Amino acid sequence: MRQEDGFHWPEYLMEAAGLGLFMVSAGAFGTLLEAADSPLRQAIADPLARRALMGLSMGMTAMTLVYSPWGKQSGAHLNPAVTLTFLRLGKVRPCDAVFYVAAQLAGGTLGVLAVLAVLGRRFAAPPVSYVATLPGAYGPYAAFAAEVMITGLLMGVVLWASNTPRWARFTGVFAGALVAFYITVEAPISGMSMNPARSFASAAPGAMWDWLWIYLVAPPLGALLAAQLFLMVRGPSAVSCAKLHHHNRKRCIFCMTRPTREPDVHPAVASRTAIMTRSGIIV
Repeated sequence: MRQEDGFHWPEYLMEAAGLGLFMVSAGAFGTLLEAADSPLRQAIADPLARRALMGLSMGMTAMTLVYSPWGKQSGAHLNPAVTLTFLRLGKVRPCDAVFYVAAQLAGGTLGVLAVLAVLGRRFAAPPVSYVATLPGAYGPYAAFAAEVMITGLLMGVVLWASNTPRWARFTGVFAGALVAFYITVEAPISGMSMNPARSFASAAPGAMWDWLWIYLVAPPLGALLAAQLFLMVRGPSAVSCAKLHHHNRKRCIFCMTRPTREPDVHPAVASRTAIMTRSGIIV
C-alpha cells in the first residue's frame, strides 16, 4: 500500500502520550498493589491475586488506549517491537519508524517521571522500584527466552487478528487480554515487558541498567520471528496495514486512507475488491 510522505507529528505525539499514559497507569496501580505500606497490599496477601488485579488493570489500560481516538489514528503501537515489525513488513516508512520509537521512549520515560513526582519514594523504593522489569527466580536466560516467546505470541495474534476481516476490530481486545494473562502468570519469570520502551522508561530514573539488554533485544526478536512465521504461512499480501484498529474514521498514515465515515469493510477486503473491479472481474 502507498504511504503518505513527510513527517506525521500528530501521530508521533499520540504514540508518546499513549505510552506515557500506560506507564502512569502501571506506576499508579503498581504502587497501590505492591508498596510496602499500601493498605491494599496488606489486605491481599496472595501475590497471585495481586498480579491478577494488576493484569486486569493493565489489560484494560491497553484496550482503552488501542480504542481511544489517539490509538485509532496512530495505530496504537506503543512499543518499538511492534513498530520495528511493521517496518520489516514494509508497512511503516523508516522515517516514521524512527520517530515512533523515539516518541515511545520519550513518552514512557516522562510517564514514569510524572508518577515519581506525585508518589515519590513509595514508587521508587522496593518492591515497586519504578515498576521495573527484572529477571525472576529462574535467572536472566529464562527471562530472555520468556520475553521472546510472549512477545512472539502477542505479535502473532496481532497480525492474525488485524488481517482477518471477521476479527480485525477485536485486535485490541485480544492484545489487552494477553497483557492481563501475562502479568498474572508470566511476570515472575521475566517481569513481563514485551516492550523495550516500557522497560527503558522504568530503568532510566533509577539507573537500573544491569538487565536492560534483555528487554531491548528479546521483545523485538520475538516479534520479528512471529512476523516471519506469519509471512511463511499467509504470504506478504496478507498484511494490510500497521494499525491495530483500522475500522474507524481517523486518517491512516500507513495506507493513505481518510474515510469520511466508519468503513463497512476491512481494508484488506476493500483493496482486493478494488483490484478485482479494475480487472473487470467485478463490474
